[in-house]
Amino acid sequence: MNTPTSIFRQRLGLAALNALSKGTAIEALGIEFIDIGDAHLVATMPVDARTVQPYGLLHGGASVLLAETLGSSAGNMCVAEGEVCVGIEINANHVRGVRDGRVTGTARALHIGRGTQVWEIRIEDARGRLACISRLTLAVLPAA
Repeated sequence: MNTPTSIFRQRLGLAALNALSKGTAIEALGIEFIDIGDAHLVATMPVDARTVQPYGLLHGGASVLLAETLGSSAGNMCVAEGEVCVGIEINANHVRGVRDGRVTGTARALHIGRGTQVWEIRIEDARGRLACISRLTLAVLPAA
């Protein structure tokens, strides 16, 4: 049986990923990277005053920020040195309301090409129920 090979060319640790979030919207919303596998990246986000809308449900925009954070971070670990990924399109279907606790997002690649990448991000509630499904398209560009 073959051992799976990581899709990530640049293997950043969780501490390094979380350190990159300091002083950003990622930190402000309480997003924390918690797992890096050979083909996935996982982060959590609290459902609290920072992330809910006026009706007490997880804000769709917060879910999209979590999704883009996961997909962009994972995508940037897949490119060669001297390249960077930037988001060019994201969509999200919000399928279940969440009122409290934490949500967990998992990003997995659907396509990793030389010029574009496509990532699927599943966001689940604390009981493992799907709350949001998102697809992110990234452009691979020369780093500035």
